[in-house]
This record gives sequence, structure tokens and C-alpha cells, in this order.
Amino acid sequence: MYYYVYILTNSNHHVLYTGITNNLIRRIYEHKHHVVDGFTKRYHVDQLIYFEQTTDVYAAIAREKQVKGWTRAKKVKLITDQNPSWKDLYSEIIQ
Repeated sequence: MYYYVYILTNSNHHVLYTGITNNLIRRIYEHKHHVVDGFTKRYHVDQLIYFEQTTDVYAAIAREKQVKGWTRAKKVKLITDQNPSWKDLYSEIIQ
């Protein structure tokens, strides 16, 4: 089984949201279709701009906590290093 740490943003890139899941496609679908009430629904955070994968659930949890503790500048660098144009990666993962 794989576990994913991911970062989402909204259309103007003002908001960053870090999450964890064991089913990236399902979870991003839920964000995009506002299935679950909460922060991402309220702020229209539905663009997948970064993710990483591991088979170790404890490593994924630790990584999520680590990234959530970072400054915005450090998160932006992480995103930009992998996805310079901040394109929505969802269409790439569903293929």
C-alpha cells in the first residue's frame, strides 16, 4: 500500500493545504467536488500542485507534520522545485 503527502492550492495560489492519504485519486476527487466540509471546501482549495509517495505510513505521517510546520517560503520552494509552473497535477495521476 502507498501513502501520499500532498499539497493543494486555490486558483490564485494564496492558500496552501498539506494533507495525507492512502488513495490520492479518491482524495483529490473529494477536494475537487467539495465532498467533505472544512477548510478546503471553504477556501476552494482543489488544485494538486505537489505530492510524494511512500510505503511507510509512519514516514508519511511524519513528513506531513514536517511540511505543515514549514514556512510558506519553504513550501513554495518544495513545490517550485518539482512543479515550476504550479500546474494542477490531478489530470496526470488519473491517467
